[in-house]
Amino acid sequence: MSESKTYHGACFCGAVQLRVTGEPEAMGFCHCEDCRHWSAGPVNAFTLWKPEAVEVVQGADTLGSYQRTPASLRQWCRSCGGHVLTEHPGMGLVDVYAAILPGLTFEPALHVHYQETVLRIADGLPKMRDVPAELGGTGETLDE
Repeated sequence: MSESKTYHGACFCGAVQLRVTGEPEAMGFCHCEDCRHWSAGPVNAFTLWKPEAVEVVQGADTLGSYQRTPASLRQWCRSCGGHVLTEHPGMGLVDVYAAILPGLTFEPALHVHYQETVLRIADGLPKMRDVPAELGGTGETLDE
């Protein structure tokens, strides 16, 4: 039996600390308008984990949350404003932002919500119209 890998992350000021165990279910880039506005960037780098793999080990009482749609419960540190994670209940997954996991090698496999992109990226990865069919999307891909 092999040991699971463990990665540590924190918000911008370090008040909220988390630990993720194992490997993410998926990694990629989201181009949806909500993620763009939330991240203040043209794309959001995500790592999706099963909820049981994600543990807030410090500062859970410092987390604020906002739920614009039923699909996403976004959480951030109320001390520094640093974004920490987003729960996606319909998918049964938690997005821990790739930027806050310095020990994890980010290996994106796809782009999601590419129909909303404001920054075309020619990297050879699949460009999904929304999300893969197994996560409730159409599974349709778009051209780079």
